[in-house]
Amino acid sequence: MFTSTFDFQMTMATALFLLGLIVLVISIFILIKHAVGRDIKTIAKQTTKLAQKGITDNVAGLVGNASSLINALHDLSKTNSGIGVFLVFLGIALLTTAYFITRNLGITN
Repeated sequence: MFTSTFDFQMTMATALFLLGLIVLVISIFILIKHAVGRDIKTIAKQTTKLAQKGITDNVAGLVGNASSLINALHDLSKTNSGIGVFLVFLGIALLTTAYFITRNLGITN
């Protein structure tokens, strides 16, 4: 399939570069989607209003469920951010690896 090690390394560098670009684009999309996530903010606002109404009406179960929903939404937003940041670092690592492979080939200075 490959006639020389140069062809193999060039193919590997190209594949890593393309994979790094794809991962970087996906991670940026995840982070932008998280930043624009108005649905989560709307649900959190409504849950806060519900919890306040439960406090004024002395309904303890309603307040407990509302606060657990707020905590779950908060954990969800942290998880999405973490995945996005991890994918950014993974994309940068793949691009860096592709650069060093091509650097060893003598293509770049």
